[in-house]
Amino acid sequence: QVQLVESGGGLVQAGGSLRLSCAVSGRTFSRYAMGWFRQAPGKEREFVAAIAWTGTIFYYTDSVKGRFTISRDNAKNMVYLQMNSLKPEDTAVYYCAAREFSTAQGMTATTGIRDWGQGTQVTVSS
Repeated sequence: QVQLVESGGGLVQAGGSLRLSCAVSGRTFSRYAMGWFRQAPGKEREFVAAIAWTGTIFYYTDSVKGRFTISRDNAKNMVYLQMNSLKPEDTAVYYCAAREFSTAQGMTATTGIRDWGQGTQVTVSS
């Protein structure tokens, strides 16, 4: 297992930007595909973005394509989610997730993911 700690959430106006960070510790980071999920009040946790261990393969949910960018720094054991042009509907708790020996595609659903961070709140005001 790995330990995941998110940071960078906050309150921002619509159209603004935030950068979420996820610090990873505990195992060999390069063996893990990483992802970001979010959960709004009263809704199920949903996939946002995923990245392969190589850092060269990405997946995004349609609603964030062109606005969000996932990246990773394997030397620093960090994963990032740059969020631009934020909308009120992006308001949610954002969770970092990890899955050992997975492809990026394998991170596009919550099934099979056992390593989660505690979440960071993102609130976008209109």
